[in-house]
Amino acid sequence: MTTPSKPTAFANITPAQRRGMVVAISAITGVGIGLSLSLPLLGIILESRGISGTWIGINTAMAGIAAIAISPFCTPLARRFGASTVLAASIWISAVTLLGFYYIEAFWAWFPLRLVFYAGITAAFVLSEFWINVLAPQNRRGLVMGIYGTVLSIGFSIGPAMIMLTGTDGIMPFALGASIMALSAIPVIAIKSDQPKLDSHSGASFASFLFAAPMATFAAFIFGAVESGGMALLPIYGLRVGYEAKMAVLLVAAVAWGNVVLQLPLGYLADIYNKRILLVICAFVGFVGAAIIPFVATNIVAMMIVLFVWGGFIAGFYTVGLTHLGSRFQGGDLASANAAFVMMYSVGSVIGPAAIGKGMDVWSPHGMAVVVAVFFGAYALLAGWRMLRLPSKSGSSQ
Repeated sequence: MTTPSKPTAFANITPAQRRGMVVAISAITGVGIGLSLSLPLLGIILESRGISGTWIGINTAMAGIAAIAISPFCTPLARRFGASTVLAASIWISAVTLLGFYYIEAFWAWFPLRLVFYAGITAAFVLSEFWINVLAPQNRRGLVMGIYGTVLSIGFSIGPAMIMLTGTDGIMPFALGASIMALSAIPVIAIKSDQPKLDSHSGASFASFLFAAPMATFAAFIFGAVESGGMALLPIYGLRVGYEAKMAVLLVAAVAWGNVVLQLPLGYLADIYNKRILLVICAFVGFVGAAIIPFVATNIVAMMIVLFVWGGFIAGFYTVGLTHLGSRFQGGDLASANAAFVMMYSVGSVIGPAAIGKGMDVWSPHGMAVVVAVFFGAYALLAGWRMLRLPSKSGSSQ
């Protein structure tokens, strides 16, 4: 591990930069609340209708397909219509679609609904993260992304908590989530004049950015597989080991609370230590946590503690990866690299839920933990192999 440097205090930030970061973070936090509410809510509703774990996983995987389809177009759309316009429109489209899940009950119709819902979610994440990254001071980018991860995680913890208050029946959870998302987009339009510009770009193809920083982009892939599958299927895992519905949803909240507490420390460490080593540490904790879950599953206190620590380090994949991208790219290239990062997350979102759902059907309920452990173990092995072949340089995060 490299010797830590000492980043200075935040560089001078203009009011417009500060305002832009606050608005972008608050907007994506509203999206996070709606997203974290929808994942366990839709999973529990489908389980109550007798849909198998495999089909729930396949339906959830529509999120990844939507993201893969829309990611290459996020930067061109933002360049043509403006980042704020596309960001706000994406959030509003997702908010309206969330209500559609309540009014449309046919299971087959939930496949196109998932596609539209997550296309909007993906564009919102790509553009808000670009917005935050481009405005963050170079020497404190990790800390800023840690703040972003922390606030977003608070939003993710609010969604499951809202379900505990509203329950899963009726329109209330859908209406509440959609309203929060829709309102979060209003400030984005209000500061349209301060939106980041995307004029600077190298002309490189979108595909080239997928492997421009492989340890970061493949971390996004693993995070997408585990986060998407886990958020949707962890409540079902809880139901199958004997928890009531509200307690099963609380398992997702434990993961989100871990994200809240650990993203600032991990973001700070990303500014002063080797990012590749931090990613390997996150993978190791992810593997060990998954391996422990079957042994503590019936003890709610122990389960919550494990998920708390586990969830924080899992989300570290995203925080450290985004920090790396911000240090490597600028302007339109940064937006394209961020879109590629989200696409790799989305590929994971396609594979993860289906694989975890199938694992739960083959070995109910502990197949979830086995599949997740395999994902993290594979990343740790690949990352270790790459680090041996490409010795770390001071401060490198490649």
